[in-house]
Amino acid sequence: MNLQTDSLLSKSLISGTVAGVTTALAASLAGKRETASYAAPLNATSHIVWGEKAAWQDKPSIKYTVMGFLLNHAATVFWASIYEKWFGPRAQDPHHSPLRPLIGAAVVTAGAYVTDYYLVPKRFTPGYEKRLSNTSLTGIYAMLALGLVARTLIERRR
Repeated sequence: MNLQTDSLLSKSLISGTVAGVTTALAASLAGKRETASYAAPLNATSHIVWGEKAAWQDKPSIKYTVMGFLLNHAATVFWASIYEKWFGPRAQDPHHSPLRPLIGAAVVTAGAYVTDYYLVPKRFTPGYEKRLSNTSLTGIYAMLALGLVARTLIERRR
């Protein structure tokens, strides 16, 4: 796969997909540790569509788990588009510090956290907070930042 792409859309899809997979994996592993269910955190995300009942489903299902994964994925692609628009072009410049893309990802991730938990109505929060500890939420947002910056760092190494 050639990671060297030109369009904002393609860069956002790559970065967002990596961020979506890493955050879903982090949430699932935390869910297994904290609730004995890999699916519980992703199911909780589907509360946006299915209401509060979704947040308390433990078993994997197409209705709750797949919907939760897709909602998470859509959100990470959205945040990736912001990262790629604001920080991507300068972050790839090899003449600039490699810290630049990391700082950009941290800024966008902080914005995602503030938006998720302070700006949007409760119905549109990620839902992870319904099933996971604050420590796990920190890990999920750290994985969001790493996922956002992964494509840029790989291209910089080339």
